[in-house]
Amino acid sequence: MKSKLEYIWLDGYKPTQSLRSKTQVKSDFGGTLEECPMWSFDGSSTLQATGDDSDCLLKPVAIYPDPDRANAYLVMTEVLNADGSPHESNGRATIDDDDEDFWFGFEQEYFLWDSKTNLPPGFPAGGYPGPQGPYYCSVGANNAHGRDCIEDHLDLCLDAGINVEGINAEVAAGQWEFQVFAKGAKRAGDETWVARYLLERTAEKYGYAINWEPKPLGKELDWNGSGMHANFSNGVMRESGDKGVFTKICEEFGKNIERHISVYGADNDQRLTGEHETQAIDTFSYGVSDRGASIRIPVGTVEDGWKGRLEDRRTASNADPYKVAAAIIKTTKEGLS
Repeated sequence: MKSKLEYIWLDGYKPTQSLRSKTQVKSDFGGTLEECPMWSFDGSSTLQATGDDSDCLLKPVAIYPDPDRANAYLVMTEVLNADGSPHESNGRATIDDDDEDFWFGFEQEYFLWDSKTNLPPGFPAGGYPGPQGPYYCSVGANNAHGRDCIEDHLDLCLDAGINVEGINAEVAAGQWEFQVFAKGAKRAGDETWVARYLLERTAEKYGYAINWEPKPLGKELDWNGSGMHANFSNGVMRESGDKGVFTKICEEFGKNIERHISVYGADNDQRLTGEHETQAIDTFSYGVSDRGASIRIPVGTVEDGWKGRLEDRRTASNADPYKVAAAIIKTTKEGLS
């Protein structure tokens, strides 16, 4: 039997990378990562190489069954230079410390975007729907737009073994969210990127594109933007029961605003304005159950005796989860050193 291996990677576009993929057909494939060969691609077509030295390598790093194709697998890869060193576009390689001590939960918001109207579904041609409010966690054709696509995506993720823990309609018409949880920074990044890939491919069938921009409708309009709130914890946070641990971590994040904002997504200044449940991009704050803070301390963490997680709410929807996780690990460890 022949199997289809879909190799997925991130291109070299700046400031926001896009997903790319191509299929390799392989005979007698057993479904393991070890059986996935290194592959190459034309980097001059993805802004990752020049035409006179165009070969880039694809190193398989994670594999999932592809439930949307017969005898198929999804192979997440990272891009290497021809000499085997990490390509400059390789965000996964920025993760220095990767073990299951750090847990991540990414809340991925996005807009469906109708390719015919060039607007989110639910937006009338040349105008806007009613103000936000009735769309969040909504039901019914007047408020929930694109549900068939969203449900298909959820089923595909679960069938592929991606640890999606939930979905919901978001505050604007045509805006949705899925949540991915994983133990380990690289695994969290792998699963979030493959979930994004499956969403892009599923949306094709419905005539939708996916808009990952943090403020696609413009910052001057009274609509929330799209984030990728980053929930995180390590063993000390989950077990110490010490408020001082969380205070030290939050204070350390406040000392390293640029480290985080630099990898938290392009055009995030349009979203982080201090309005619409955000803190201003150049200001740092933290607080219990405060959705207007840079970092929210969930009330559950406090109620559990200061054992649990933190939520960095600054991360934009178009951020690279690999780079986000790397920055969070670095700052958290510095705060506890």
